[in-house]
Amino acid sequence: MEENRIGVAAVIIEGPDSVKEVNDVLHEHSAIIVGRMGIPYRERGVNVISLVLDATPNQISALTGKLGKIKAVSVKAVMSKERIS
Repeated sequence: MEENRIGVAAVIIEGPDSVKEVNDVLHEHSAIIVGRMGIPYRERGVNVISLVLDATPNQISALTGKLGKIKAVSVKAVMSKERIS
């Protein structure tokens, strides 16, 4: 059985047409999202979202994998090495 890790994911959305699809995926995975900060960087025409996650490595990978398949979306995640109590 996998243990939960603390993770942080950075999401960059480079097209306004992808925002709804990103929000739909985040809603599907809302149970593992501890916190979310979104910043519209209007000068560059992008949106940046930071996510704090509490989930198994497989759950974090599933979320970032779905996000990464969306057009004009880049995502990277980092996780704690060991379970944090």
